[in-house]
Amino acid sequence: MSETLVEAEGVTLEALLEALLEARERRAHRQHEWLVKHRQPVLSLTLVTPGAVKDSIRYRNCMAVALQACDQLLWGNRWPVLERQVLWLPTGAEAMWSVAHSASELKAATVGLEQTHPLGRLWDADVICPDNGPVGRTSLDLSGRRCLVCNEPAHACARSRRHPMDEVTARVERLIDGWFARD
Repeated sequence: MSETLVEAEGVTLEALLEALLEARERRAHRQHEWLVKHRQPVLSLTLVTPGAVKDSIRYRNCMAVALQACDQLLWGNRWPVLERQVLWLPTGAEAMWSVAHSASELKAATVGLEQTHPLGRLWDADVICPDNGPVGRTSLDLSGRRCLVCNEPAHACARSRRHPMDEVTARVERLIDGWFARD
């Protein structure tokens, strides 16, 4: 979505950024509450949604696939889920699970989903340990995310804004459309 369309819908880019920051703060607060309540790792799932549009039927369908994959991962490994929550927000879908299992194993398994599922590159699965905080890929000797467009380190491309937003968004849309058109 271009800035013009955002403004045409009555939402400025500044307002969108403020809403995204508020959503991130609310998510962090819920994560903290669950860590205190359950004293178990929290799996927090969002989508990689470049551009101004954060909620669309395309993204909701992608999140539905991610939810199913995560639920199957947890169920298949018999890792007890103490609480599960899914929120469909204008700032993008969010899901959380409190899982009675090792945070590092949970992170390794979710990275596996991100790396092997055809839509996994669009999923952002964070694992937070009640004692040690976020479990990063580097703590498991795993490489960082790769750019959707050129496969270089994603943080470098994002920081330098190497690719036009339209190009990144089009790549995301092709990934999602390709998944749902596979049959």
